[in-house]
This record gives sequence, structure tokens and C-alpha cells, in this order.
Amino acid sequence: MEIASQLHTYLRGKNCTVFPAPFDVRLPQGEEKDEDIENVVQPDLVVVCDRDKIDKRGCKGAPDMIIEILSYSTAKKDLNEKFNLYEQAGVKEYWVVFQGEEVVEVYQLNDSKRYEKSGTYHSSDQIKVGILPELEVDLSLVFQNRII
Repeated sequence: MEIASQLHTYLRGKNCTVFPAPFDVRLPQGEEKDEDIENVVQPDLVVVCDRDKIDKRGCKGAPDMIIEILSYSTAKKDLNEKFNLYEQAGVKEYWVVFQGEEVVEVYQLNDSKRYEKSGTYHSSDQIKVGILPELEVDLSLVFQNRII
């Protein structure tokens, strides 16, 4: 919630919007009709800056940023399947939050349209958001109330 809160506060009055789960993201593989899109995911947090992608069903097309908060049951899927899906779809920035370790890994699309790890951040760090360079997320606030 703290990451969403920091994003929401910063984005107030700006073009981008943050959406928490449950929020469907439909990632077409080509020009298929909306009802034929097979890749539908519900990331933990989504930032969308192109309002034309937002409709009653969620977001159609790649959002600008996705944040996944890992749990033991979702870790393999988030680190493999979703990582590849988001990269192929063109999601510009992908954060993976490892709650137990109080670590966040950040990936950004490079010029070759491949994810490149831009950093691994710990509980006392601040993360400069790649798609919003004026914003830094304070991880000390994110992990301060973590339940062990």
C-alpha cells in the first residue's frame, strides 16, 4: 500500500494514474479483437500514462509500469512467465518486490526492447522511478510496518 500511496500522491493532477489489484491488464499479441486477447493479468500495481488505454475492463495494451509483490505461491510465475510477458508487451518498467528480504529489483526496457536490471534496492534506499524521473520511492516507509 505504501508504494501505491507514494505513487498516487505524486501523480495527483498529472497524466499518469496508479491502479491497484484487482485491475485487469490485457496484453494483445497482435491485432486480435478485444474478446480474443488471451494474455490477461492482474498485477499488484499498474501505472498507466496513456488514458486511451483505459476502459471499463481495465487497461488494454502495455502499461508504463508494473509492480509485482512476490509471495511464495506467485514467485515463479512473476519472475519467469510475467517477466517475459511484460518484456514482450513493452512494459517500460517492472519492479519485483521481495517482501521477506525487504528488497526491490527494478527492470527497465533498453533500446533493444529487452529488460535490463537497473538496480537492486534495500529497505533503507530510495528508488528513482524511471518513467517518472522526478519521483523517488522511499523504501524505508514501504518496509517500516512489515509483519514478520
